[in-house]
Amino acid sequence: MKTLILGAGYAGLAVATKLKPTPGLEALLVEQNPFHTFETRLHEAAAHNTRVTLPIQPLLRGTGVEFEQASVEGVDIDAREVTLKDGRVLTYDTLVVGLGSVTNFYRIPGLAEHASELKQLSDADEIYGFVNQVYSGDYPGNRDIVVGGAGLTGVELVTELAQRAELLSKARGLPPFRIYLVEAGPKILPILDEALRQKAERVLRDYGIEILVGHRITQATEGSVTVQTADGEQKVIEAGKIIWTGGIQARDIVKGERLEKGPGGRIAVDEFLRAKGYPDVFVVGDMGLALNQEGKPVPTTAQHAGQQGRLTGKNLLRLVRGEELEPYEPTTLGEFVSLGGLMAVGWMKLPWNQKLAITGGIAHVMKKASEWRWRASID
Repeated sequence: MKTLILGAGYAGLAVATKLKPTPGLEALLVEQNPFHTFETRLHEAAAHNTRVTLPIQPLLRGTGVEFEQASVEGVDIDAREVTLKDGRVLTYDTLVVGLGSVTNFYRIPGLAEHASELKQLSDADEIYGFVNQVYSGDYPGNRDIVVGGAGLTGVELVTELAQRAELLSKARGLPPFRIYLVEAGPKILPILDEALRQKAERVLRDYGIEILVGHRITQATEGSVTVQTADGEQKVIEAGKIIWTGGIQARDIVKGERLEKGPGGRIAVDEFLRAKGYPDVFVVGDMGLALNQEGKPVPTTAQHAGQQGRLTGKNLLRLVRGEELEPYEPTTLGEFVSLGGLMAVGWMKLPWNQKLAITGGIAHVMKKASEWRWRASID
């Protein structure tokens, strides 16, 4: 069974590292980078230049999976062909698509042209370079930063940036830059319950971050954003750096006549994470529209991507052995938000569907523990 695994994000890498040499299974992992990026830690790289990558090749030892560093140009699941950007065409018997998502700018004028993203290592490097530049002592431009989107990524980014600004201000005797967190919705971190959300908001305000909820970005230029409140009031915020973390959409790279897509361009999958109508194509991570036990879309988070990848790896082994596949049953173990340094807030799942709210250093440890579990699962 000739199997292609496209993408080495959380889902794709989990698939590959769950495999083992098996008669009849020939597996190839295709990824444009020679490393796996911990996307959930890119905010650390953006603020502190923290290392957030792992080389892929050593992780594949003992799996029987070959590695090809290449970029995918297109996927035709009717023809069972994967076209690479260098012009080569790969064929398969079974395909795993884990190519992730791209930023959704929601067609806001000027935003895609003038805003930075935080989706890959080069984005983090660019933001880190800007922070160093404004503290060089002779930076002539606007030093302020606007971050659009107050979900997990946006909040974790602004707290790390505020902490970095505080350190550099003390070290170099320069005032910190201003940070604006702009959110169209009525509150930050809608994934958290009210008590945890308020705790997080207090931490952000203590950092001096200006929180603008109920403010929708309507336009962006090279040095400013225009925001509008629910009652129609508009104002312009000048900034030296605009960063957009306000939404994602699945990569529009897979083509098929019978393909079903849902919100955000995610590909509808069955209970085994196979694209509906295509039993030889598994879709995992941000690209797949999997449903939970209540029939609602599974969130596009790293923990769910890892779960999907591990199950798919096991199912590929079952498939080649002629065994029945195991259905996907998602579970959310908890959710933690880093707030800079040793501070975090979040919750963990308890028996009987209960949640335990945790804040402070213990929450920070719990967030780190989830990362350690991920590392252990792919080693």
